[in-house]
Formats: sequence, C-alpha cells, structure tokens
Amino acid sequence: MSDFAGMEELLQDFLQEASDLLSDVDNKLVDLEKMPDDHGLLNEIFRGFHTVKGGAGFLNATELVTLCHLTENLFDKLRNGELELTANLMDVIMAATKGVREMFGELGQGVQPQPADPHVINALRAALEGESPEIPAAPVAPQAVETAPASDEPDWNALHSAVTGKEAEPVTQGELITKLEAEVPPALGEISVSPQPAAVAPTGRRASDQPSSQAAAGRRADERGRENTIRVDTSRLDQVLNLSGEIGLTKNRLTSLRVDILAGKNDSETLQALDQAVSQLDLLVSDLQNSVMKTRMQPIGRLFQKYPRIARDLARQLGKDVELVLAGEETEVDKTMIEDLADPLIHLIRNAVDHGVEMPAERQASGKPVKSLVRLEARQEGDHIVLIIADDGKGMSAERIRAKAVEKGLVSEEEANMLDERQSLNLIFLPGFSTMAQVSAVSGRGVGMDVVKTNIHKLNGSIEIRSEPGKGSVFIISLPLTLAILPVLLVLLGDQPFALPLSMVREILPIDQSRIQEVGGKETLVVRGEVLPVISLASMLGWPLERYPEYGVFMQTTERSFILGVDSFAGRDDAVIKSLEDFRPKGVAGVTTLSNGQIVLILDMKELLADLGQHADMRAGLRALELV
Repeated sequence: MSDFAGMEELLQDFLQEASDLLSDVDNKLVDLEKMPDDHGLLNEIFRGFHTVKGGAGFLNATELVTLCHLTENLFDKLRNGELELTANLMDVIMAATKGVREMFGELGQGVQPQPADPHVINALRAALEGESPEIPAAPVAPQAVETAPASDEPDWNALHSAVTGKEAEPVTQGELITKLEAEVPPALGEISVSPQPAAVAPTGRRASDQPSSQAAAGRRADERGRENTIRVDTSRLDQVLNLSGEIGLTKNRLTSLRVDILAGKNDSETLQALDQAVSQLDLLVSDLQNSVMKTRMQPIGRLFQKYPRIARDLARQLGKDVELVLAGEETEVDKTMIEDLADPLIHLIRNAVDHGVEMPAERQASGKPVKSLVRLEARQEGDHIVLIIADDGKGMSAERIRAKAVEKGLVSEEEANMLDERQSLNLIFLPGFSTMAQVSAVSGRGVGMDVVKTNIHKLNGSIEIRSEPGKGSVFIISLPLTLAILPVLLVLLGDQPFALPLSMVREILPIDQSRIQEVGGKETLVVRGEVLPVISLASMLGWPLERYPEYGVFMQTTERSFILGVDSFAGRDDAVIKSLEDFRPKGVAGVTTLSNGQIVLILDMKELLADLGQHADMRAGLRALELV
C-alpha cells in the first residue's frame, strides 16, 4: 500500500513544482560556476532549495529532508562567505541535486525515499566542517579498439550494464533512457550513455535496496516522461469558453432559421440571414480550433532548462570548457512535440560537446578562445518551428565522411563520388556510421545520429547540416507548429487524391516530356541547373502507369531531392491527422477526411522512397480502405 494514501494529488503537485524548481536550481548552479561572486544568484538557489525542503518536510519524507537540509546549509555558508566555491565543492553540490531528483522518482511511486548515497552525505558534512570534500569517481565503461558492430537494435541491456556496472533487467531503448536518467546524463548511440563526471559519485545505496528503488524510479520516470496533464493560461481557457458561448448562440439562430424555412419562409431576407449565420459559424469554429490548439502549446524553455546541466557535466568529464547558450526559450511548441524532442536534442548537444568542440589546448593552438560555445536556439518561422544547435568547434569534412562511409561499407565508392557536400554530410545519419576509432562510454557505436533522424522524422520534421572545417557545425531542425494539424498538398493520380506533407514541397512545375533526359538508366529533369530524378507517384505505389505524368512536384527530404510525377492537383489543405490504429500500410503516415467526406491517405514520402519497388503492403492497404 502507498505510504501517501489519500495524498496522491498533493504529492503529484509537489513533484511537478519541485522538479521545476530543481531544474531551475541546476541551471543557476551552472551560472554560479561561471560567476561565483554573484550573491544574488546564490540567494535564489538557496530559496529554491529551501522551498523543496519545506515540501519534503510536509510529506514527512525524512531522508529527502536530510539531504536537502545538508545541501541548504552548504548554500548558506557559501552566501555568508564562510566557504569558497571550488570545482570539487560544485561536484558535491551537483551530486546532491542528482540524489534529490532520484528521491523524487521514489516519491512518485508512493514510497518514502531510501537514504541518500553515503558518499554524498559524508562529502556534504566534510564540506560543512571546512574539510576538502571527496567523492569516489564514477565507473567508466572499458574502451574497445574496434568500433562495435552496428545493428538496427543495439543491446540496450549490455549498454546499461557497461555504463552502470550493474546487472539490468531486460529493457527496451525507451525504458533504458528513462531508467538511466536518474543514474547518468541520458544519451545513447553515437554519444551513448555517459557516466557522471569523474568527480561525481554514482548512487551508493545498499545493494539490497537498489533493485526495487531504482526500478521504481525508472517506472516513475517513464510515466513522468509522458505527462497526461498540461498547464494552460486561464486567459486561453476564457477565450475557449467565450467562443463556445458564441457558437451556442449561432446554433440557436440557425435552428430558428431552419424552423422558418421548413415553414415555407424562403424570402431573400431569410436566405440572407441563413447565409450570414453559416458564415458566422464558420468563422467561430475556425477561431475555436485555433484557441484549442493554443492550449496545447507550451514554452520550449521547459525542455531547454535541463540541458545546461547535461552540457556542464559532460564537458567537465571530458576536460573541456564549454558554455551552452540558450535563446528563444519563450517559443511555443505543441506539448507532445516537446516530449518527443527531448532525446534528439540531448544527442545533438552531447555530440557538439563530445565531437564538435576541441580540447582547450587544441583551441588555443588554433587561435580560438579556450571556452567553446554551443548555442541552442528556437524560433517560429511561419507555420514551422526552427531549432538550431550550433557549435564553434572543428567542423566536419565532407570528404572524410564519404571516405569513412565507404570504409564501413555503408555506401559504395561509386555512390560516394556522386554525392555533393550536403548529401555527404547527411551520411552521418546512416545506421552504424561513426568516425570514432575507439568505442568509449561516451561515443563510437554509430547509432546516435540515426536515432536523431528517426525521431525528427516521426515528428514530420526535417534536419539539415551546415558545417565548415575549422569553424564549427550547425544542425537546423524544422518542425510543424503542431502535430494535430498538417499542411498538405492534395495531388491526383487519376481521380484518386493523395496528401503530401507541404513541408517537403519546394515547387510545382509542368513536365515537358521533351525535356526529360535519361541518366544512368533513370529519367531526370534539369531544374535551374540541378539534375533531379523524376519518379512517378504511380510507380511508388505500384500502380500501372496509364499515362505519363503531366505535372511534377519538386520535393526535398533530408536525404535527397526529386521530382514527383502526378496527374493533377486538388489544392492545399490543413489536414487533421487520424492515425490508423489496427494496421498501418507501408508508406502511409495517416489519413484525413476532406470536406466532402472522402478519405485521403497522407503519404510518408521518406518510407516510400526507401521501399520503392515494393508495394504489396501499400496496395493491400488501399484495398482495405476501399480506395482502389
């Protein structure tokens, strides 16, 4: 039975508020490390931690109160000038905040937290006594000379054991990320899961306590990772309520007009009133849809706030001096998208710290500032959200990436020679690609960037790379404003409409057969000096090509650009996406319904390109939907 029976709502409120407070404390600690003399900042940290301790005391979480109390006393001595903030002392504080977060996981399971790591408690007490605090170094996974074999599904259990030094229960990738989140800064694949910085200890609880408490924390972390609640500004709810009221009045007006018309009142004044009421209803419903969508929007700063701590910990572990600069934290993104962006952004930030920026000595030798800058920025551009992850490091060489891809057998030498710079840089997204000569606890396994691309793809987004050797790299992620509504271009194949994500459409142009050229056995079309392959939608779907396409859609994905041949167009629409629950034909992202009630498939162009020539599943799916 739960230790908090009857207090579940209060407990969840505490965990939400305290987790936000602790994330804010973590960020302020990173800032404090750069500005140790900022007493205002130190006071804010003290107040935040004091609030967390007060809530823990109200819940009678004794062990959490003990850990918070010792850490709070340390903050008090720092702000009173009785102690000096050193790198070792900051490591102790970071270990303490990590312990607090682990205890939140146990509270989330409705049980009282186990005692904190004795090493952390002893280090806190030593620091309070004015002694030099010491925390044993975290275990580091052994290195291998050869890069680990790439596979579509890495051995997550072995990875967990290598990182934590403990046996793991069978887990999936998603479970592993959340299970390790409380133990180590989360990252997988190309950047793998990294242990704590050398000076920060892992949790050192009694061996008999670890399996149950860590499993509980892992399960709770997984539940918190996909929250079922959302914070909404009351003004937005007021707007929804007002619009609902106006729609109700308009409905009553339409009901009254219906009665008049059925009674035979068909004069021009009545019909004009009907037309005005329908137009008013259309406008109000549109406004209501927009208002409801806004209730799903959340500032992306809630996601960004966890990254300065992660970047700081990894930089310290690697012996680098890195500052993560945040911008555009007020930019609003669909809540479900924020949750799904967490892992890709962690990968990219850790990649920037690990691979992108150089060691201090190397930077100094090349005339760069010793401190590296990594920038994480969000901004809205039209109906899209753009995320930018940039570093001022060593950049990437397209030539070296091509050579490494050939060496690993990911592409042939002939294919590599045909790639331009943009396409060459995109090779890093291939499963199994890695430029690391050794596999470490941080990187080298060649699955990290593949994870990034896959997750961005699931969000109907795209990712672009720009890099200049010696100057740095920039990753640009473009995402739709919301996942609930997708702007689409409706194309026709015969009389059958299909929906294409508008984010991939660059241009619409007529296809003149006299301009079609055959290159390497494939039809191509030259558009403003660029040779693009022409692929008919019929061939993609496995349909017979009854006539040559009259129009082409210039489409661009992360990997390639091409001309999609179609018969005609049916316009542009904002599709309300409905997923296919029982089955999902290959190449279909979802379905939407047109105003006339017709069901239209939303095509997954990237999947269709990958499986071009294999259309049995698609054809069967179309038959099942009675669309052909």
